[in-house]
Amino acid sequence: MSVLSYARSRALPLTAAALAAAAAVSAWCADWLKSQPEFGAQARLPVVVLAPLLASAAIGASLYTHSEELDRTAVRPWWPRRLCQLLLLTALAAALLAAGVRGHPEQFGVPAMVRNTMAATGVTALAAALIGARLSWLPVLAHTSAIYLTAGRDPGGWRAVWAWSVQPGPERAAWWTAGVVFAVGTAVYVVRGARAEGPAPRR
Repeated sequence: MSVLSYARSRALPLTAAALAAAAAVSAWCADWLKSQPEFGAQARLPVVVLAPLLASAAIGASLYTHSEELDRTAVRPWWPRRLCQLLLLTALAAALLAAGVRGHPEQFGVPAMVRNTMAATGVTALAAALIGARLSWLPVLAHTSAIYLTAGRDPGGWRAVWAWSVQPGPERAAWWTAGVVFAVGTAVYVVRGARAEGPAPRR
């Protein structure tokens, strides 16, 4: 299978368009929130939490394969293509989303956006390998929602390990967690691929 055919089979052009749209909306929201004086230093927190969630969902959808049997019988190994796909989409998402939150990196700017995009994509990739690409967005949605509603806003400490999505950009523990989650999720997906699923139901 050629690179172009692979890109089409994984709907990569549509995924890239979805990432660009998410980045545009996120940039507008970040600017609007920052212009509201009542939000203060945490004005962009909703953006750096929710935008990576949307981006990882789009990436997760692209991990679905319509030809599981063909993939298993291919002459060439699939792991290099899976790895390139995941790394390129993660880098694209991080770059596009980070462009909308420039400035104030010590608060909720570029570092926090890049970190959260990495971690959310890692969780999504792991979920695609374990429960399938169609539902790969569920675990990171559940985690993000629970953390955003219950974790509080005090940075640092052990909270930074499990509540990485609401930590300021320079928080080291959150970065370590994001790196481990992304590495594990990427490794499992690259080795196993997305879990086989039945055909989509007809409507």
